[in-house]
Amino acid sequence: MESQLPARASIDAAALRAALGARWPRIEVVEQTGSTNTDLIADLHAPDRSLLVAEDQVAGRGRLERSWVTPSRAGLTFSMLLRPAAPIASWGWLPLLTGVALREAVAEVTGVDAGVKWPNDLLAWPQERKLAGILAQTSGEVVVIGIGLNVSLTADELPVQTATSLLLCGATDLDRTRLLAAIAARVDRRVAQWEDVAGDAEACGLAGAYRAACTTLGRDVVVTTLGGEALPGRAVEIDSDGRLRVEVGGELRTIGAGDVEHVRPGS
Repeated sequence: MESQLPARASIDAAALRAALGARWPRIEVVEQTGSTNTDLIADLHAPDRSLLVAEDQVAGRGRLERSWVTPSRAGLTFSMLLRPAAPIASWGWLPLLTGVALREAVAEVTGVDAGVKWPNDLLAWPQERKLAGILAQTSGEVVVIGIGLNVSLTADELPVQTATSLLLCGATDLDRTRLLAAIAARVDRRVAQWEDVAGDAEACGLAGAYRAACTTLGRDVVVTTLGGEALPGRAVEIDSDGRLRVEVGGELRTIGAGDVEHVRPGS
């Protein structure tokens, strides 16, 4: 019943700043914006580890220009600006790093078990319905990583049948402020470990953590490349650069970017 749903309280900006401290020098919560990623990329003077949160994002975009819209205060829509102290060649790991951190924080705060679909989706386990998407964009020396996470959406509010929310997964805690603080803290910790070894994902344990969390490995998949080529095959490896290796017709193909569909048995 609707009356039994948790109240959709606003993000408590003061509590968020207190929880994250000086590691995140700029934290802003706005009532509405078009896209938090667009806003942060346009802010040339934003410091490393800036966090922008929108209660209502009206022009949000995921990968491949897909829209991302949720009812106001029913999800977490935010972006983090990083100025990575690691070689640019290693920046491809940042969206994957974010997926690992997001999974860890969701489990810690809500008790919901999830996995990551290469390269950037958080899927509730074992149903494999989408909880969150991640979009990373670069501009000069800056990387902006946006996250859209479904928190308290009801079944009637889901944008597509393949989506879900923490509420529908039986989350033990739907406090968005607490969850956002945990996500940012986990991202900060993972980024610091990765920067300490000059972006070596193997050396800092990130690559191993991602492989362990990745629901794509070992699966039959169809990968659509950025050029529009559809490659049916079996996902066999995440390499040291964070790329997906797919066995296609007896040949290993290395995919740096693309859209992955998990092929379910019998489909």
